Amino acid sequence: MEIRRINATDITETVKKLFMDMNYYIGEDILCALKNAKEKEVSPVGKNVLDQLIENHKIASAEEVPICQDTGMAVLFVEYGDHVVIENGSFEEAVQEGVRQAYIDGYLRKSVVSDPVFDRVNTKDNTPAIIYTSIVPGDKIHILAGCKGFGSENMSSVKMLTPSAGVDGIKKFIMDTVKYAGPNPCPPIVVGIGIGGTFEKAAMLSKKATLRPIDTHNPDERYAALEDELLTAINETGFGPAGLGGSTTALGVNIETFPTHIAGMPVAVNICCHAARHKETTI
Repeated sequence: MEIRRINATDITETVKKLFMDMNYYIGEDILCALKNAKEKEVSPVGKNVLDQLIENHKIASAEEVPICQDTGMAVLFVEYGDHVVIENGSFEEAVQEGVRQAYIDGYLRKSVVSDPVFDRVNTKDNTPAIIYTSIVPGDKIHILAGCKGFGSENMSSVKMLTPSAGVDGIKKFIMDTVKYAGPNPCPPIVVGIGIGGTFEKAAMLSKKATLRPIDTHNPDERYAALEDELLTAINETGFGPAGLGGSTTALGVNIETFPTHIAGMPVAVNICCHAARHKETTI
């Protein structure tokens, strides 16, 4: 396979479009789930909230304005082909420039501060983005991107379970996390779950799980069944749309897994609001 050369400006333009589009246009998987939930919602108040969310998405796309005022922190999962070379710049710089241009030119709220504790000064362009890169065979670059608001991010959690906790321990931790979150993450929510790996790998998996289309299932039928079971249990909590009561607390539950150590069973729960903004593309 020959080496493929990609100009850094092409990376920048691609990333810029991804983040502007995901903030203006709701994903089809989420929109369909909202419409289906509206038809099934038992609470009149909940049904009205879902109707307003759908109308909000229509307005955002028609006028190209953000779905939500919290336009999040940029996160990208990149599969970088080992036969790709970036010309006229670096991949990292090109991605950061794409995010910068999206948030400035797209009139998206800038929410990133330069230091987490002492000097919480706004960077004024929503960078730096968080980039996870995997080197894969091939001459293409695949980008899965999301912008994560912190109303829901703050409700997320990681726990280092031991194998003796079993699947019941996993379910209890997930349900405890969702119940503690209550109405704070702007339900109906998408729940991303990462199981396995190490402390940080589980958290990364849970974030990636929130970006997976909710009309898909884990390829392992055991985890797929667990996704369905958890979705039913979460919706039975009764928090409902906007936390005002109802049968639609979550739109989807996505589980991602990774091999882990014989002595551990890390589990992470990343909660995402109803917008669940995500886009992907291949260069």
